[in-house]
Amino acid sequence: MAQSPSVPSFFLFGEPLRTVEGKFIHLEELDDRTRPNDWNIRPHAHADLNHVFHIAAGGGVMDVDGDTIAFTAPCLVLVPSGRAHGFAYEVETAGSVLTIADSYLRDLTAREPAFADLFRAPRQLPLDAGSGIASSLNELSRELVWTAPAGGAAVEGHLLTILVEALRRVVRDEAATPAVQGGHVTLVARFRELVEAHFREGLPMETYAGRLGVTVARLRAACLRAAGASPLRLVQDRLLLEAKRALLYSNMTVAEVAYHLGFEDPAYFSRFFAKAEGVSPKRYRVARAAHASPIT
Repeated sequence: MAQSPSVPSFFLFGEPLRTVEGKFIHLEELDDRTRPNDWNIRPHAHADLNHVFHIAAGGGVMDVDGDTIAFTAPCLVLVPSGRAHGFAYEVETAGSVLTIADSYLRDLTAREPAFADLFRAPRQLPLDAGSGIASSLNELSRELVWTAPAGGAAVEGHLLTILVEALRRVVRDEAATPAVQGGHVTLVARFRELVEAHFREGLPMETYAGRLGVTVARLRAACLRAAGASPLRLVQDRLLLEAKRALLYSNMTVAEVAYHLGFEDPAYFSRFFAKAEGVSPKRYRVARAAHASPIT
């Protein structure tokens, strides 16, 4: 039997898993966990927590599901829930880490659908001198420990200010096309949730569409508009992501990875992977291992 990929899962880094519900947010100094770990955070994941890293000084490299994203201060680094990520920081890198529960993010996205774009993928966002992020984080930090009247409203106000600035920088940096209608975004978000639960099962697209209460044509149109890819491509991308995790963070053989992902024929899995990545699963594992080196 194939073993599960050995990516550690935490509540916050190094802390035992626990269920997170409601309007959970957490803010701490980057130094709290990076310094005790010699500025290197090993790959790990959070099932239902999203991160906004504010890098005020220094920089480093984030390894996220086998890809690398370099960053330098001042900037934001965004990490969606469920993504395996680790860091190699430059010594004395400083900043803060804002953590937002999926449940709270869903609530905010229901009120403002554009927030769905913010944590669609890991990314780094350069900041300029005019950014108010640092000030908003300082105010948020104070409100989280005060017991003043309307504290909850103040916390959410500062959180929204941070998310709005981050979102506008995403839109600006990606030179986004005209805004996507909220209905498309919501449908694709529901589709992604189904994919997350069933991507190993090889479900036909008619099954996904039926469970969403729409036609395949409508689902395809929504995915193309909101995500820039077909529904099948989104399922394949999720399979590919899990394949990379298994190859990088487990000792499974290529055949075991194939069976773990629901492929009946390991050779077919290898062709699927090579077509998407341009290299075989074995070569991908060797090449990525050769490039993994922390900053010293």
